[in-house]
Formats: sequence, structure tokens, C-alpha cells
Amino acid sequence: MTASRAPAEPTVREFEATVERVDDREVVLDETYFYPESGGQPADRGTLDGHLVDGVVERDDEVVHALASDGEVDLEPGDEITGLIDDAFRTYCARAHTASHVLYGAARRTADDLGYAGFDISETKVRVDLTTAEPLGDDDLIELERLANRAVWDSLPVSWATHSADEAREIDGIAFNTKTEEGAMSGGDAVRVVTVGAEGDPWDVAACGGTHVENTAEIGPIAVLERSNPGEGVTRVEFAVGPTAIDELGAVHAAALDAATTLDARVGDLPDAVARLRDEADRLEADLRDAREELLGARLRELPTTEIDGARWAVGTVDDAEPNELRDPATEAVGSDDDLDALAAVGAGDAPFVVVAVTDAADGDAAAAEIDAGEVVGAVTDEFGGGGGGGPTFAQGGGLDADPEAVAAWLRER
Repeated sequence: MTASRAPAEPTVREFEATVERVDDREVVLDETYFYPESGGQPADRGTLDGHLVDGVVERDDEVVHALASDGEVDLEPGDEITGLIDDAFRTYCARAHTASHVLYGAARRTADDLGYAGFDISETKVRVDLTTAEPLGDDDLIELERLANRAVWDSLPVSWATHSADEAREIDGIAFNTKTEEGAMSGGDAVRVVTVGAEGDPWDVAACGGTHVENTAEIGPIAVLERSNPGEGVTRVEFAVGPTAIDELGAVHAAALDAATTLDARVGDLPDAVARLRDEADRLEADLRDAREELLGARLRELPTTEIDGARWAVGTVDDAEPNELRDPATEAVGSDDDLDALAAVGAGDAPFVVVAVTDAADGDAAAAEIDAGEVVGAVTDEFGGGGGGGPTFAQGGGLDADPEAVAAWLRER
């Protein structure tokens, strides 16, 4: 078995090795410091004697280096070669991977029944999937970010050691499951365990085969980006380290300052300012809703009236209105006019509709007692298409395939 030495010696960027096998563009060395894609961490980038490495995987107990498709492969078994690992990408992955442990350690301090459900590093962000007794909210994310950055500031040591599987499972609080085990098994019964913080009182401890920094101070700022729920009981937390985190924190600060300027408040007073603005918006929305209801009621009261089967009807068209907006104004219009038994309003526009309101027969109106609003709407939709429904005193229908004026004329003449 040829295992990568990257997890044990993550600071190595250049090494000498002997080519053991070349299969087309795949190369196997007697030893390597390239990290193979595993456990959510991408493979290292770099070169073998100038040949660009396009991917690294572990296959059949060997670390296989796939060379880029351009150029001739002139490597042969027995060649002594130099491997160079992309320093920037390895450093980023080590920081990002360690940051995931720090974030999980923060979640240990904020969430009940915490479990691990997945992990992945991309070029711009990291995701950690957590299982918790209750879904994480915005306040939880803020606290995760605060605690994680505090752990970075506290410059906690990061160490790793190999244990037997039984010994590893006995470590108090270890994150140990099928997902964290990937890459942690160094062969046979051995498990690699990464500890963040002091051995006796660790911030986090987990079975893990990735590359890590030696101190949390090397991670730099951590910025939580967002959360989602990819499955039942799972909260996905996405965060950034490095330049993306710096840009995110700067963007959030700029947005807060802009909002504070707009609201004429300090950044720290934004929650109170927003609450006042929301209350004012709710009041204005209620006032607008009342004013629109009054306007629609006035327009309905202006509809021309006619006698149909001994009952007094107001029938006409209404512009710029939705069916649900007319329910209360139409009901109030027939209820407040002793001379009116029923009202039918046809909505003009791209989607014609009809609403029918009838005076409550319980009020002693004999003519109204003979009218069923639902039956009238049913007759309209039978004649002009569409559908709808309702009860004796109010009904509505939509999808009419006719000119609104034609529908109103039909209602007057039926």
C-alpha cells in the first residue's frame, strides 16, 4: 500500500520520489505528498517533473496521479522525479478543512443532539452538514460565526495522531461515523484522529484524514454565508475562509453602513430602526388597504341598477381590481342599501371575472331570498366558460372567455 504522506506532513511542498508504474497518463510513485481527493477535500494541484497533475485519487491501495492531457508523458518506472505541490491551494484546503473542525466545535456548544452529516470544500466556500434536534436559525449562525472566530483568535493548537479503531471510539466526544471515517483509516485497524485545542479539554476531536494547519490562528477570518436544509433533520452551513471571507465580511459591513445611513441610525441601532420602519410600513399598508376598500366600495355603489325577476340588482364592470378585493366592498354595498337586493361586478382586464353579492335573506328581504349567488356565478361560467363557486350570499368565478361588457349585459337581460 502506498498512502499519501500529506495528512501527516501537510507543510511539505516539494519531494523526491521514484516512479513505480506508468499507465497511459496515470502515474504511481513509491511515495507521495499529494493529497488524493477524499472525504470532501479536493485533491492537491501541482506537477511531477514539470508535468501538470490534473487529479489525484486513491485506488486499490495506491495513490494515482493523473497527468494533464496536453503534452507527452516521458516518465518511466524507476525514474527519480521531483514533485511540486501548489502551495496556495494546499494552504487554502488545510485552512478550510481545519475551519470545518472549528465550526463543528462551535456547534457542539450551541446545538443539542449534534451529529455530522457531510462536508465539502470548494474554491470559494466550505459546507458542513449538521444534524440537530432543532433546525438552526439566524441567531444560531451568528453565534457559530462568533465562537468559531473566537477559537481562531485564541490560537488553539491542532494535532493529529493514529490510534486503533477501538481506542479512537473510546475518545470522549469524538466525531466518528462513516462520513468522518473516509480518509481517516490509514490502513488495517488504524484511525487518524485530529484534535483542535488542548488534549484534556479539546475544542473539537474527530476521526479525519485531511490536511490541517498546526494552529487555529493560521485559519484567518471565518464568515458564515448561509444555511439551508438539504434533508430532514439536516442543516447545511456554508462558510468561507481567506479572501472570500474577507470580501464577505466587508460586503456585510458596507451593507450595514449603507442601511444605517439610509435610516439615519448607527449600525448598532439598526434592529430598532428596522422594527420602527416595519411598524410604519404595516400601518401604511393597513391604511392603504382601507382606502382601496373604500374606493372600490364607492365604485360598486355607482354601478347602474336594474330590476331582474322582481329584485333590484346593481350590475356593471370594474377596472383595476381582483376578485378577493371585492368581497368586503360588495357585501357592504348590498348590506348598506335598503333598495338593493344583489350586486354583480364583472372584472375588466386580461382575466375577466365575476363576483356576486346578495343581501342576507335573514334580514327579511323576500326578493333576496330568491337569489343564490353561487347559482348565478354557475350560470355565468356555464355561459362564458371558466369556473368558480361560493355560497348563497357571495360567490365568484374566473377565467371567463368573453368581453366584460358582454357578461354584464347578459346578467342584466337574463
